[in-house]
Amino acid sequence: MRGDSIAMIFFLIRHGESLFNAQKRIQGQLDVALTPLGRKQAAALAIALGSLDLDAIYSSPLIRAMQTAEPIAAAARLTIQTDDRLKEINAGVFEGVNWDEIDRRAPEAAIKWREHDPDFVIPGGESRRAVGARGRAALEAIRAAGHRRVAVIAHGGVLSGALKSIVGVETDNNPFSFYNASITRLAWGARIKLLTLNELDHLRAAGLPLPDSTGDL
Repeated sequence: MRGDSIAMIFFLIRHGESLFNAQKRIQGQLDVALTPLGRKQAAALAIALGSLDLDAIYSSPLIRAMQTAEPIAAAARLTIQTDDRLKEINAGVFEGVNWDEIDRRAPEAAIKWREHDPDFVIPGGESRRAVGARGRAALEAIRAAGHRRVAVIAHGGVLSGALKSIVGVETDNNPFSFYNASITRLAWGARIKLLTLNELDHLRAAGLPLPDSTGDL
């Protein structure tokens, strides 16, 4: 690809609200379904993206991502392609519990995580640097496939890590994260341009409450 005029446009989408999101529990790679609100968010995404002439849809295989991708794929009349590299960070001992429980059970690990050391490996899991690298590898493979406009439905941690790597933000710097059911647009050609971050107008148009927090895990 040469020149911004033929850059591939990525629509990076964090899944809708999951049951664990609503409970403030850390999911990691646990398979957690969407809430009723999350399904409504997915329907709003389908309306927003269905008319954009997408030519491919990729998703994490985890159920919360697939349940978000399915109505988008139906609206666009496309088949969902899955990639394990789009799964959320493996959160190891953090998975399935909230931060108060982690502070009690694994206080040293909680402190290390909050220090944003990119190479800190969650016990039983992986590091921020590792998840960013595999997320970027997944997006690079999608770019190599030669699509024009592609939707990628995944998770806050892997999307944040991949996007930081692509736009050249240091791994230990965390200037952004992704809202549930948000759309972030990236043009990737000879140059890389971050066009939008965390679009939520489609949720407003559907009369849905806006997400009140971002985050990975």
